[in-house]
Amino acid sequence: MSQSQLNANMILEQTFVSDLMLGLLFKSLFRISDPDESKAAPIVPPQSSSQRLLNVGGNSKAIPIPGHYNGWQHDLLDIDPSCNPDVLCDARELMCLPAECYDAVYCSHNLEHYYPHDALEVLEGFLHILRPNGFAEIHVPDILAVMRECMERGLDLESVLYQSGMGPITVRDVLYGFGPEIERSGNDFFAHKNGFSETSLNALLTRCGFVAVTKAPANSEREISVVAFKTTPDAALKKMLGISGQEPGHSGN
Repeated sequence: MSQSQLNANMILEQTFVSDLMLGLLFKSLFRISDPDESKAAPIVPPQSSSQRLLNVGGNSKAIPIPGHYNGWQHDLLDIDPSCNPDVLCDARELMCLPAECYDAVYCSHNLEHYYPHDALEVLEGFLHILRPNGFAEIHVPDILAVMRECMERGLDLESVLYQSGMGPITVRDVLYGFGPEIERSGNDFFAHKNGFSETSLNALLTRCGFVAVTKAPANSEREISVVAFKTTPDAALKKMLGISGQEPGHSGN
Protein backbone atom coordinates (compact mmCIF):
# COMPACT_ATOMS: atom_id res chain seq x y z
CA MET A 1 0.00 0.00 0.00
CA SER A 2 1.41 3.40 -0.98
CA GLN A 3 2.05 6.20 1.53
CA SER A 4 -0.77 8.27 -0.01
CA GLN A 5 -3.23 5.39 0.51
CA LEU A 6 -2.08 5.02 4.13
CA ASN A 7 -2.59 8.73 4.71
CA ALA A 8 -6.07 8.56 3.16
CA ASN A 9 -7.07 5.64 5.42
CA MET A 10 -5.82 7.50 8.50
CA ILE A 11 -7.89 10.55 7.57
CA LEU A 12 -11.00 8.41 7.07
CA GLU A 13 -10.50 6.70 10.46
CA GLN A 14 -9.98 10.05 12.22
CA THR A 15 -13.08 11.48 10.57
CA PHE A 16 -15.16 8.47 11.63
CA VAL A 17 -13.97 8.72 15.25
CA SER A 18 -14.60 12.48 15.31
CA ASP A 19 -18.13 12.02 13.98
CA LEU A 20 -18.78 9.27 16.51
CA MET A 21 -17.56 11.41 19.43
CA LEU A 22 -19.62 14.39 18.25
CA GLY A 23 -22.68 12.20 18.01
CA LEU A 24 -22.20 10.87 21.54
CA LEU A 25 -21.63 14.40 22.88
CA PHE A 26 -24.75 15.70 21.13
CA LYS A 27 -26.80 12.81 22.50
CA SER A 28 -25.48 13.40 26.03
CA LEU A 29 -26.11 17.14 25.98
CA PHE A 30 -29.62 16.91 24.60
CA ARG A 31 -30.70 13.67 26.25
CA ILE A 32 -31.66 12.06 22.94
CA SER A 33 -32.19 8.32 23.25
CA ASP A 34 -32.18 5.77 20.49
CA PRO A 35 -35.66 4.33 19.92
CA ASP A 36 -34.30 0.81 20.33
CA GLU A 37 -32.71 1.58 23.72
CA SER A 38 -36.01 1.73 25.60
CA LYS A 39 -37.41 -1.19 23.62
CA ALA A 40 -34.65 -3.59 24.63
CA ALA A 41 -35.68 -6.24 27.12
CA PRO A 42 -35.56 -4.40 30.47
CA ILE A 43 -33.50 -5.86 33.29
CA VAL A 44 -35.15 -6.05 36.70
CA PRO A 45 -32.72 -5.42 39.58
CA PRO A 46 -32.10 -8.37 41.92
CA GLN A 47 -34.74 -8.78 44.59
CA SER A 48 -33.94 -8.13 48.23
CA SER A 49 -35.71 -9.27 51.37
CA SER A 50 -37.27 -5.81 51.80
CA GLN A 51 -40.47 -4.64 50.20
CA ARG A 52 -39.99 -3.47 46.62
CA LEU A 53 -41.13 -0.17 45.10
CA LEU A 54 -41.04 0.72 41.40
CA ASN A 55 -40.88 4.49 40.86
CA VAL A 56 -42.32 4.96 37.36
CA GLY A 57 -41.02 7.99 35.48
CA GLY A 58 -39.51 9.51 38.61
CA ASN A 59 -36.53 11.04 36.72
CA SER A 60 -34.13 10.81 39.68
CA LYS A 61 -33.83 9.07 43.04
CA ALA A 62 -32.72 12.44 44.41
CA ILE A 63 -36.32 13.62 44.13
CA PRO A 64 -37.98 12.83 47.49
CA ILE A 65 -40.69 10.20 47.70
CA PRO A 66 -43.11 9.70 50.63
CA GLY A 67 -41.62 8.59 53.92
CA HIS A 68 -43.79 5.49 54.12
CA TYR A 69 -41.39 3.90 51.62
CA ASN A 70 -38.40 4.26 53.94
CA GLY A 71 -36.51 0.98 54.08
CA TRP A 72 -38.02 -0.32 50.85
CA GLN A 73 -35.96 -1.37 47.85
CA HIS A 74 -36.44 1.64 45.56
CA ASP A 75 -36.09 0.93 41.83
CA LEU A 76 -36.37 3.77 39.31
CA LEU A 77 -37.97 3.12 35.91
CA ASP A 78 -37.56 5.71 33.19
CA ILE A 79 -37.51 5.91 29.41
CA ASP A 80 -34.64 8.41 29.54
CA PRO A 81 -31.22 6.69 29.82
CA SER A 82 -29.58 9.89 31.10
CA CYS A 83 -31.51 9.41 34.36
CA ASN A 84 -29.49 6.24 35.03
CA PRO A 85 -32.66 4.28 35.86
CA ASP A 86 -32.57 0.84 37.41
CA VAL A 87 -35.06 -0.23 34.74
CA LEU A 88 -34.72 1.45 31.33
CA CYS A 89 -38.17 0.93 29.90
CA ASP A 90 -41.18 2.66 28.40
CA ALA A 91 -43.96 2.37 30.99
CA ARG A 92 -46.29 1.21 28.24
CA GLU A 93 -44.20 -1.98 28.04
CA LEU A 94 -44.41 -3.11 31.67
CA MET A 95 -45.76 -6.44 30.50
CA CYS A 96 -42.14 -7.21 29.55
CA LEU A 97 -41.25 -7.34 33.25
CA PRO A 98 -41.84 -10.44 35.38
CA ALA A 99 -45.32 -10.70 36.89
CA GLU A 100 -45.89 -9.88 40.57
CA CYS A 101 -42.37 -8.62 41.24
CA TYR A 102 -43.19 -5.40 43.15
CA ASP A 103 -45.16 -4.55 46.28
CA ALA A 104 -45.97 -1.01 45.16
CA VAL A 105 -45.78 1.40 42.25
CA TYR A 106 -45.16 5.11 42.80
CA CYS A 107 -46.17 7.26 39.83
CA SER A 108 -45.97 11.00 40.45
CA HIS A 109 -46.89 13.37 37.61
CA ASN A 110 -46.15 10.83 34.92
CA LEU A 111 -49.51 9.37 33.89
CA GLU A 112 -50.53 12.62 32.17
CA HIS A 113 -47.66 12.09 29.71
CA TYR A 114 -49.58 9.28 27.93
CA TYR A 115 -52.50 9.46 25.55
CA PRO A 116 -55.71 8.08 27.10
CA HIS A 117 -55.44 4.71 25.35
CA ASP A 118 -51.77 4.43 26.39
CA ALA A 119 -52.55 5.39 30.01
CA LEU A 120 -54.84 2.38 30.21
CA GLU A 121 -51.99 0.18 28.99
CA VAL A 122 -49.65 1.68 31.60
CA LEU A 123 -52.11 0.96 34.42
CA GLU A 124 -52.67 -2.59 33.22
CA GLY A 125 -48.89 -2.93 33.38
CA PHE A 126 -49.00 -1.77 37.01
CA LEU A 127 -51.41 -4.60 37.80
CA HIS A 128 -49.13 -7.05 36.01
CA ILE A 129 -46.04 -6.26 38.10
CA LEU A 130 -47.85 -5.81 41.44
CA ARG A 131 -48.01 -8.66 43.92
CA PRO A 132 -51.47 -9.78 45.12
CA ASN A 133 -51.55 -7.28 48.02
CA GLY A 134 -49.83 -4.55 46.02
CA PHE A 135 -50.96 -1.01 45.30
CA ALA A 136 -50.19 1.97 43.06
CA GLU A 137 -49.80 5.48 44.46
CA ILE A 138 -50.58 7.99 41.73
CA HIS A 139 -50.32 11.80 41.61
CA VAL A 140 -51.52 13.86 38.64
CA PRO A 141 -52.51 17.49 38.02
CA ASP A 142 -56.15 18.27 38.84
CA ILE A 143 -57.26 19.86 35.58
CA LEU A 144 -60.68 20.88 36.90
CA ALA A 145 -59.06 22.64 39.87
CA VAL A 146 -56.72 24.49 37.49
CA MET A 147 -59.67 25.50 35.32
CA ARG A 148 -61.56 26.84 38.33
CA GLU A 149 -58.50 28.80 39.49
CA CYS A 150 -58.05 30.28 36.02
CA MET A 151 -61.65 31.48 36.00
CA GLU A 152 -61.45 32.89 39.53
CA ARG A 153 -58.15 34.72 38.94
CA GLY A 154 -58.81 35.69 35.33
CA LEU A 155 -55.72 33.84 34.06
CA ASP A 156 -54.82 33.21 30.43
CA LEU A 157 -52.73 30.36 28.99
CA GLU A 158 -49.44 32.24 29.37
CA SER A 159 -50.27 33.52 32.87
CA VAL A 160 -48.07 32.29 35.71
CA LEU A 161 -50.08 29.86 37.80
CA TYR A 162 -47.44 29.39 40.51
CA GLN A 163 -43.71 29.50 41.20
CA SER A 164 -41.65 26.32 41.48
CA GLY A 165 -38.03 25.28 41.97
CA MET A 166 -37.75 25.10 38.18
CA GLY A 167 -39.10 28.64 37.77
CA PRO A 168 -42.54 30.04 36.96
CA ILE A 169 -45.18 27.52 35.90
CA THR A 170 -47.77 28.81 33.46
CA VAL A 171 -51.26 27.54 32.83
CA ARG A 172 -50.01 26.16 29.50
CA ASP A 173 -47.24 24.26 31.30
CA VAL A 174 -49.76 22.44 33.50
CA LEU A 175 -52.01 21.59 30.57
CA TYR A 176 -49.42 20.62 27.97
CA GLY A 177 -46.14 20.02 29.82
CA PHE A 178 -43.28 22.20 31.04
CA GLY A 179 -42.41 24.19 27.92
CA PRO A 180 -38.77 25.07 28.72
CA GLU A 181 -37.87 21.42 29.35
CA ILE A 182 -39.61 20.21 26.18
CA GLU A 183 -37.79 22.88 24.14
CA ARG A 184 -34.42 22.27 25.80
CA SER A 185 -34.48 18.49 25.48
CA GLY A 186 -36.25 18.10 22.18
CA ASN A 187 -38.04 15.09 23.67
CA ASP A 188 -41.79 15.00 23.34
CA PHE A 189 -42.14 12.47 26.16
CA PHE A 190 -41.97 15.52 28.46
CA ALA A 191 -45.23 16.80 26.92
CA HIS A 192 -48.62 16.22 28.55
CA LYS A 193 -50.97 14.20 26.36
CA ASN A 194 -53.75 13.62 28.88
CA GLY A 195 -55.57 15.26 31.77
CA PHE A 196 -57.59 14.07 34.72
CA SER A 197 -60.33 14.96 37.12
CA GLU A 198 -60.83 12.87 40.24
CA THR A 199 -63.83 11.18 38.62
CA SER A 200 -62.05 10.38 35.35
CA LEU A 201 -58.96 9.01 37.10
CA ASN A 202 -61.04 6.76 39.36
CA ALA A 203 -62.98 5.50 36.35
CA LEU A 204 -59.79 4.69 34.45
CA LEU A 205 -58.28 2.81 37.40
CA THR A 206 -61.46 0.80 37.85
CA ARG A 207 -61.70 0.05 34.14
CA CYS A 208 -58.23 -1.48 34.07
CA GLY A 209 -58.97 -3.74 37.05
CA PHE A 210 -58.05 -2.12 40.37
CA VAL A 211 -60.44 -3.29 43.09
CA ALA A 212 -60.47 -0.12 45.22
CA VAL A 213 -59.28 3.46 44.82
CA THR A 214 -58.82 5.71 47.86
CA LYS A 215 -57.97 9.40 48.03
CA ALA A 216 -54.53 10.17 49.46
CA PRO A 217 -53.13 13.42 50.85
CA ALA A 218 -52.29 15.74 47.95
CA ASN A 219 -49.26 18.02 47.81
CA SER A 220 -51.36 20.95 46.62
CA GLU A 221 -54.93 21.90 45.76
CA ARG A 222 -54.00 21.55 42.07
CA GLU A 223 -53.17 17.86 42.45
CA ILE A 224 -55.13 14.62 42.59
CA SER A 225 -53.57 11.91 44.76
CA VAL A 226 -54.96 8.40 45.01
CA VAL A 227 -53.90 4.90 46.02
CA ALA A 228 -55.28 2.09 43.86
CA PHE A 229 -55.30 -1.41 45.33
CA LYS A 230 -55.05 -4.74 43.56
CA THR A 231 -57.05 -6.36 46.40
CA THR A 232 -59.06 -4.88 49.26
CA PRO A 233 -56.55 -3.28 51.69
CA ASP A 234 -56.50 -4.05 55.39
CA ALA A 235 -56.46 -1.41 58.13
CA ALA A 236 -52.71 -1.73 58.73
CA LEU A 237 -51.86 -0.97 55.11
CA LYS A 238 -54.19 2.02 54.99
CA LYS A 239 -52.69 3.35 58.22
CA MET A 240 -49.18 2.97 56.81
CA LEU A 241 -50.21 5.00 53.77
CA GLY A 242 -51.89 7.67 55.89
CA ILE A 243 -55.31 7.08 54.34
CA SER A 244 -57.07 5.28 57.20
CA GLY A 245 -59.60 8.10 57.56
CA GLN A 246 -60.12 8.70 53.84
CA GLU A 247 -63.27 7.69 52.02
CA PRO A 248 -62.75 5.45 49.00
CA GLY A 249 -62.95 7.24 45.68
CA HIS A 250 -64.45 4.14 44.15
CA SER A 251 -64.84 0.46 44.89
CA GLY A 252 -64.89 -1.98 42.03
CA ASN A 253 -66.37 -5.43 41.81
